[in-house]
Amino acid sequence: MVLYTSPFPNSFLSVLHSFSWGLIFPCYWLADRLVGSFVPTTYEKRQRADDPCYFHALCIIITTPIYLALLVASLPFALIGFLLWSPLQSARRPYIYSRLKDKNHANGATLLTEWKAAGSGKSFCFGSANVCLLPDSLARFNNVFNTQARAKEIGRRIRNGASRPQIKIYIDSPTNTSISAASFSSLVSPQAGDNRTVNAGIKRTTSMEYKGDNCGSNNGEENREDKGGSGEPHEGEENTCIVRINGEENGHMSDTETDTVNGQARAGGPAEPSLEGDAEISKTPNHKQKEGDSGSLDSCSASRESLVKVRVGDGTVDQSTVNNKLLYKASIMKKTSVRKKKHTDETFDHEISAFFPANLDFLCLQEVFDKRAAEKLKEQLHHYFEYIVYDVGVYSCHGCCSFKFVNSGLLFASRYPIMDAAYHCYPNGRGMDSLASKGALFLKVQVGSTPQDQRIVGYISCTHLQAIAGDTTVRCEQLDMLQDWLSEFRKSTSSSSTANPEELVAFDVLCGDLNFDNCSSEDKLEQQHSLFTHYKDPCRAGPGEDKPWAIGTLLDPEGLYDEEVCTPDNLQKVLESEEGRKGYLVYPTSKNHSSSQKGRKASLKGNGRRIDYMLYTEEGLYLEWKVEVEEFSFITQLAGLTDHLPVAMRLVVSTGEDDP
Repeated sequence: MVLYTSPFPNSFLSVLHSFSWGLIFPCYWLADRLVGSFVPTTYEKRQRADDPCYFHALCIIITTPIYLALLVASLPFALIGFLLWSPLQSARRPYIYSRLKDKNHANGATLLTEWKAAGSGKSFCFGSANVCLLPDSLARFNNVFNTQARAKEIGRRIRNGASRPQIKIYIDSPTNTSISAASFSSLVSPQAGDNRTVNAGIKRTTSMEYKGDNCGSNNGEENREDKGGSGEPHEGEENTCIVRINGEENGHMSDTETDTVNGQARAGGPAEPSLEGDAEISKTPNHKQKEGDSGSLDSCSASRESLVKVRVGDGTVDQSTVNNKLLYKASIMKKTSVRKKKHTDETFDHEISAFFPANLDFLCLQEVFDKRAAEKLKEQLHHYFEYIVYDVGVYSCHGCCSFKFVNSGLLFASRYPIMDAAYHCYPNGRGMDSLASKGALFLKVQVGSTPQDQRIVGYISCTHLQAIAGDTTVRCEQLDMLQDWLSEFRKSTSSSSTANPEELVAFDVLCGDLNFDNCSSEDKLEQQHSLFTHYKDPCRAGPGEDKPWAIGTLLDPEGLYDEEVCTPDNLQKVLESEEGRKGYLVYPTSKNHSSSQKGRKASLKGNGRRIDYMLYTEEGLYLEWKVEVEEFSFITQLAGLTDHLPVAMRLVVSTGEDDP
């Protein structure tokens, strides 16, 4: 299948489309500005409350007649442009595929080594987020604004979080989970601070900062060979620093063990400065945004990477994996080798994280509706992801039953080559949703090859369902179509036969904003849909019931700019407590309760409305391999930029070759 690198099949149509949009854009921009000036966000309202001279009101009085006059003057040109633009959409392709040609531009991504399926397995990390990049006037109804600047900042935060080093602390002590400051003084110098009590089921990490020498630089071949020889990480785990601690009963290490850890951390040689004294634990209850923090525009953020594994054995680490020029944060989550957890029946790690997972492989975004914002976002993501599919969808009346003013809002980014892509538009959208070409994007990626030259591939699907409350039937119909399209895409892109398999399927993941949760009584039909018999939801205990540690992903828009939640660290701390979640998450609805009344949230089920999903299936995969969830995260790094919490999941594909 040919991937489309331009929206039109020839340059003449592209030029004609650019000309027609150039005629439309002034009218579109003026209308957007005019409407937006009358829809203030809570952030703007608070600023204006401190203005005794009513300067903003005066500006509106002056600019409104000017905008109206210019809008009327631009209407004839917009009409001509529309008459040219609309028929052109019948020749438009359903997406644009972008591949980064200049590898030096991707300074945040490590070089990927091809997986040969020769080790015990490999992990793949998936992320999904609704980023609310609508035209500014429409975004304001969700209490967010300045779409163009937000798009650039969202891209920066995502690639900064994903390109940071992955710090893993292994503690071999079944009786004590504490780590004393002395036991790893070469890595961190703890500061005074009070420990916080964590709500049951929500893991708490300790944030530390450190400085290095090579921010975002690609690791060399020597580093990759060292990690391959240690046998500890899954094959293909890049940019990972491993520190092993063999704890005594009192939680301290012996001098020999301390020297070993210090030696591993400084394995880069004597030329590398010690990290001692460069770290700082941030535990202040009212954390302020600082230079180098997660929200900083120019920070290369790293962080509370608390998704660590517990293993036993020896290994060494090259310091080059953690050398970074700018300020980073890394986190430590203390666990025992027997996985001592609040929920002992869970087999994988789960947490609320202030940052996107390190070594993020695939990213699915929803509501990237604004074209200019999509370009800015793509430019930032290309610092980390080599392959991107964006501007997905159809316009005008082409391919759907009703007129479409905006695209589907879907965007996909990958560190692995994309082999095939397909898009389908839901034909049954209603109300405001019918104006967007909401649908599903299906992708096939190559993640490696076997020694026998068989391709190792994976399937990823991204979708966004009907949003209007009460449209249960519409969403169920869309889920039915989604399953049919998934099956068709697998069949049409498969080049294997049972007798002569040319491809081995490693994973099949479905993610997106499904606009229903697993606890609301109004969403019972969706909760019982057959999709959940084929795909597994790591957060779901059963129809109508989430696991205790799962939290909602829909934030209350009115509180986005409160000081308690306006930074990633602050939002993380708030969501770790039950009272905090009640104040800042939208909760499931029922026939007897209203989700808009915060005082009644205590009697409702769950920990908020979880409408952003990350699903996977074991059906149709290579029979000799096993897929398991290794980590699941609710992410707060986009605090203040969107009204949704991103989610991330790390899957481990076990080949079983090195299993005992």
